[in-house]
Amino acid sequence: MLPPTRGRSRAAATGTPQVPAAAPGKIRIIGGHLRNSRIEVPDRPGLRPTPERLRETLFNWLMPHVGGARVLDLFAGSGALGLEALSRGAAEAVFVERDAGLAAALRANLQRLKQEARSRVVAGDALDAIGTLSGPFDLVFLDPPFAAGLWAPVAERLQAAAVLGVQALIYVEAPLAAALALPPGWLLHKQSRAGEVSGSLYRPVAGMA
Repeated sequence: MLPPTRGRSRAAATGTPQVPAAAPGKIRIIGGHLRNSRIEVPDRPGLRPTPERLRETLFNWLMPHVGGARVLDLFAGSGALGLEALSRGAAEAVFVERDAGLAAALRANLQRLKQEARSRVVAGDALDAIGTLSGPFDLVFLDPPFAAGLWAPVAERLQAAAVLGVQALIYVEAPLAAALALPPGWLLHKQSRAGEVSGSLYRPVAGMA
């Protein structure tokens, strides 16, 4: 059984690098037409949205790709990555979040920011949800709870479900020391770090231009 925490939660586990949890409250969107809008972050044990430094670096990388993209934000949590993409011109974002309270808060934030017409929240387990989604997705954000070790299973499910676009980019967030065991066809495109957390952008080899 998978651990109950989702949405960029960092449960403690022996041997897993621990990342300080952000205080509950608000984080800001850092670019696009929603720039400086605040996202409500519910109080959940271990919930930590992607650090602002990594988000800024990621969306600098994605600048040529995000406009008009279909985006899949797995383990969405606060929805910071998917909302940042919508702010910067993504055509659509699908958010997957298992925690019912986080999913409800995400829907409320999308409604408040008037983004509900371009978004959908799927309240359920990411591995189960992937097979129900209609692709293709141009951008995928993959940031599961660190202690769960779900990078490889989720990556394999994405491949098997054929939901990735021909030039899809997949952002993977993980501890620096994690052994991800991603599919061999995933080419590392860009990589950065913030403290003990790495942010990496991959492109499936079949999707290379």
